[in-house]
Formats: sequence, C-alpha cells, structure tokens
Amino acid sequence: MTTTESPVRIPANHTATRRLGHWTTERAFEVRAHRGTALLDLRSPQIPAGDVEVAVDLDHATLKLLLPEDAVVDDWNLRIDGRGKVKDAAGPATPGGRRVVLTGTLRHAEVRINRGGVAQLAAMFTREYVADLRRAHREGGVPTVDDPTRTDDRTV
Repeated sequence: MTTTESPVRIPANHTATRRLGHWTTERAFEVRAHRGTALLDLRSPQIPAGDVEVAVDLDHATLKLLLPEDAVVDDWNLRIDGRGKVKDAAGPATPGGRRVVLTGTLRHAEVRINRGGVAQLAAMFTREYVADLRRAHREGGVPTVDDPTRTDDRTV
C-alpha cells in the first residue's frame, strides 16, 4: 500500500457485507471473503483524490464495486486462480478519472464493476437504501445511498 495508514478491512465470510453511501474517507481497502459477497460504494466525493487501492483475498466469493463513470480499473497485479474473473462490461467512456487498483488473489471468485445507472440500481435494491429513504423522509432531506454525489439543492 502506498498510503501511510492501515487499510480499511472488510470481512465477508459466509455473509453479505455492504458499505454504501458516505461510509468512508479512506483510499485503501482490504477485502477478505470466503463464500460470501461484499459490495463497496466508492462513488462518494468525500474520498480524497488519488488512486484507490483494493487488496482482495476472495475464495468462492463475489466483490461488487460501485464506481464513478470515469473510473479506470487497474487489475494488472490481480492473481486469478481457477474460474475467477473481473467483469467490467461498461468500462470508462473516457480515461482520465479516478484509478482503482486491484491487487491480491481471486480463487474461483469474481469482481463485478458497476457504473452509472447500473450502480444506482445496485444500491437501490438494498435494505440500506430503504433505511436511507425513511431517514430522508423523517428529516426532510434527500436520500444519498443511491447517488452519493447528490446534494440537497432545495431552498428553505
């Protein structure tokens, strides 16, 4: 890791772990999953500029990354054993955005990259989004789990 702080550790062993919305201000993550799923939302503007590093150790597991439209995924140092793969169907339309560096090992596992509207839908079909909607309704704000870049532009 190039950062001085220790990475944010995200375990997902035999479970589903989701981190959505404005959940972090760090740029280094370590995901470990064995027969589980993890969903990380890295679209928040609160994450400082620079490369985001995700070290993975996945065994028969799935990691879903929600990224901005222009993010570039660098998986050169990712070791894939067995039937593992990185699924990035959309890819960035124009390079030059934030760079997400994937390192570590996939053993019969996969990393799914979602951007734009697909990332919004992936966030909307979670319990965390429903809880965010209820909070926004109760407090009179707007939900931010589906789109962390959204601000409340209403005049009071």
